[in-house]
Amino acid sequence: MLSADEAADLIEAIATRQDRAAFARLFNHFAPRMKAFIMRGGADAEAAQEVAQEALIMVWRKAASFDRTRASATTWLYTIARNKRIDLLRRNNRPAIDVEDWLTFFAPEDADADKSVLAGQTYTRVKELLSGLSPDQLLVIEKAFFEDKTHTAIAEELKLPLGTVKSRIRLALGRLRDALEKDES
Repeated sequence: MLSADEAADLIEAIATRQDRAAFARLFNHFAPRMKAFIMRGGADAEAAQEVAQEALIMVWRKAASFDRTRASATTWLYTIARNKRIDLLRRNNRPAIDVEDWLTFFAPEDADADKSVLAGQTYTRVKELLSGLSPDQLLVIEKAFFEDKTHTAIAEELKLPLGTVKSRIRLALGRLRDALEKDES
């Protein structure tokens, strides 16, 4: 059993020296407790295990932000776990965006007949072009333009290098632009 001071000392050892032994001790003590805490919040065992691991990885990364004068180690750790659990709930409750749904952004609400026909044609063409992208390109376009995420956030979420995300977006936009330019000529 770790005391509050021992847990705080371990976090500070991680922050100052990236002490793996301190992290292992903290992990072994808190991982099962965090998992149980998350399961009491309604998550299944597998999801709770994942959230507990993500929370403790965040502890490794953010240990330097711990301040024992502002909160106890336990409070700080469980706050991270709670926030990770909320992130999981948001991910699971977010409806999947279908290409069909995206295209409603292109249709004008109030337009005369000519504009409505043109909008319908544009809708159909953009739908065709988007479906012609690779799944990887379509995913990053969705996240960048329809979920309004930064390239950095997309890279972190998809666990990809930032350069890969930027390349996929650039290539997808280039393909869309080229196809639309061919349509105009």
